[in-house]
Amino acid sequence: MNTFFPESELIINPDGTIFHLHLLPEQLADKVILVGDPGRVSLVASHFDTTECEVESREFKTITGTYKGKRITVLSTGIGCDNIDIVMNELDALANIDFNTRYEKPEHRTLELVRIGTCGGLQPYTPIGTFVLSEKSIGFDGLLNFYAGRDSVCDLSLENAFKQHVGWEMSMGNPYVAPADGELTSRIAGEGDDTVRGITIACGGFFGPQGRKLRIPLADPELNEKIMTFSHEGLRVTNFEMESSALAGLSLLLGHKATTICMVVANRLAKEANANYKNSIDSLIKLVLDRI
Repeated sequence: MNTFFPESELIINPDGTIFHLHLLPEQLADKVILVGDPGRVSLVASHFDTTECEVESREFKTITGTYKGKRITVLSTGIGCDNIDIVMNELDALANIDFNTRYEKPEHRTLELVRIGTCGGLQPYTPIGTFVLSEKSIGFDGLLNFYAGRDSVCDLSLENAFKQHVGWEMSMGNPYVAPADGELTSRIAGEGDDTVRGITIACGGFFGPQGRKLRIPLADPELNEKIMTFSHEGLRVTNFEMESSALAGLSLLLGHKATTICMVVANRLAKEANANYKNSIDSLIKLVLDRI
């Protein structure tokens, strides 16, 4: 028997839209591009051939349209895995729950989600401007630990090896490792050498969790150095960002396909940063639009 979702669990606005995103089910395409910055939504949509709708609520801005015959939704999530929790659960509800009856639909609808973001590179081969695909994401945020089935979708071998290598302090929470969808990742990577694959760490903050020290000392000042030397089955930790683990993990649990690709705007090893990256990220947007 299909599950019924009461008002306290599935909040629907008076106009029939989902609570935070303010979207109607029919406004969601099967192909979804996620960006952090609401201002980047219009940049992605500027390449669309047609536009169906434009909706904005808080940090969540959505435009659905078509690009070279493909129907695509582009949506901003804001910063952090907590916002990804909202976005992924509400997108899945739009796809797989009947808003009229509040019952789960009998047939599952699978979404393809690609997050386009920015990140900090951690290796000498990830200089500023590099496109990095998150083949696996280590979540420092702890979000997936609140969901049943967490272990069934995570790479427990990598998780244990990482904790042992860095001497992980469990008072910081239990990290989890969520793989991206293999087929979607390979499709976005393409056949050339314009992307780098690796392990991404999704941090629960921009400063301390990423090893940045301003006026508060770090609990483990050597953590970044230990992270940079970690490798597992041929993969190294290539970059820091703040959303990929929740996107990959929740997509696996909900039966969707997801991957993250980021442009390096700072290299922590070289101690270099490019604050004017917004003019150059359009090339990454075009790459994803062509391959999604």
